[in-house]
Amino acid sequence: FNQRTNCVYRKMKEIVDSGEMGKIRRTNWIITDWYRPQSYYDSGAWRATWGGEGGGVLLNQCPHNLDLWQWICGMPSKVTAFLHNGKWHDIEVEDDVTAYMEFPCGATGCFITSTGDTPGTNRLEILGSKGKVVYENGVITNYKLACDEREFVVEAKDGFSEPDKTVTTTKIPNPELSEHNRVLNNVANAILGKEKLFIDGREGIMGVELADAMLLSTWLDKTVLLPVDDDLYLSELNKRRATSRRKEGTDRIMSLDNSFSDKK
Repeated sequence: FNQRTNCVYRKMKEIVDSGEMGKIRRTNWIITDWYRPQSYYDSGAWRATWGGEGGGVLLNQCPHNLDLWQWICGMPSKVTAFLHNGKWHDIEVEDDVTAYMEFPCGATGCFITSTGDTPGTNRLEILGSKGKVVYENGVITNYKLACDEREFVVEAKDGFSEPDKTVTTTKIPNPELSEHNRVLNNVANAILGKEKLFIDGREGIMGVELADAMLLSTWLDKTVLLPVDDDLYLSELNKRRATSRRKEGTDRIMSLDNSFSDKK
């Protein structure tokens, strides 16, 4: 949950929750700046195996993004996903993901991620009936329409006109206190009775369920409804765990110099 303290995503949630964007219609997140070389996967016997890890990029790199996505936009009701196992690496789990989602409010969404793209992309876009907000390259761009598109579409007389809009950009500064420290401080202060937890731990299942739905959709080759059938998911996972290859760990000591970046 450390990413929920990131000022970028707190600002985007504030914009969405304020209602200034109107009703959410579409949300897309391309988050492919999780590039990993083969040496990363070879550094431990548990990495990128069904038996040792239970999944790939969705369960290792993307829990942050899946949690943030549903925190800001809500949980979808349907998921259709296309996952590729070992597409870019010698691994047995997913390293390339494209997922399409439908939300109860009628909005649609697309989530794309991979550990095989370089240079990667981190672009989150949320479109509403009254505007759009986009985050990319450290900048939040907010497009505000002069009126709701649902009103304009029936009132406009010109066949090619669009609503007037204003565009503002906000460059996000690097935070002085790390995201992990903010979460730890909040937990400590809650124990001491100084403040309330700003994240309900029970929300942790949401991002996990999104990952499970994407995996299950690919395994069954069909659209999956949420909430996920836990027994069916476990049954399908266990099939893969039963045939998971055992790989020998290496003696390689992996450098962690580039393991953290504020862009993620």
